[in-house]
Amino acid sequence: MIRRKAISTSLLPLIVVAALPIVAGCEQAVSLPAGVTAPTPPRQVKLTEAPVFVRGDFIIRPVASFELDARVLARERYRFDRSADVSPIDLALGWGPMSDQAVIDQIKISQSRRFYWWRVKRYPIPRRQIIENSANMHMVPANDEVRDQLFSLKPGELISISGYLANVTADDFTWRTSTTRTDAGAGACEIVWVESVQRR
Repeated sequence: MIRRKAISTSLLPLIVVAALPIVAGCEQAVSLPAGVTAPTPPRQVKLTEAPVFVRGDFIIRPVASFELDARVLARERYRFDRSADVSPIDLALGWGPMSDQAVIDQIKISQSRRFYWWRVKRYPIPRRQIIENSANMHMVPANDEVRDQLFSLKPGELISISGYLANVTADDFTWRTSTTRTDAGAGACEIVWVESVQRR
């Protein structure tokens, strides 16, 4: 399974152009006043001992506790791929400068095929800051209540999430989480076992 944190869509214009109207047409994004609204990067602590969770035939093994405050840049439901059985939704999330409405308004953002895509006409902040202050995260809800809360989120909302970064395996399936915010490309997405999600 290929996973990417953030991909400049200047390399894939046809895919992005096709996806943007779908995202824009489904939901009305929440707009906030200009300024950084989630200044703190995600917090994580490596685990030496951790619980193991079972979801159907999937085994979820946490590797770090995880908390973050972030803007929802985009959200995408998944129903038909193998990973949808354990992670039915991805959130593209932004913090630091990527939680600033003045920056977000200058970046076209969409999701598809478990990827987070972005493109700009002119960089509102350096490219590296976009990569290091945003991520596509595969959400694994701990229970039905958390799942419904994740499904109800809208782009632009400011949220807090807590849980674990985790690796997911099954007999025919392996998914490994990123544990750094500085990576990009294949394998750069976080897999988050979500125990709590709150609007701020």
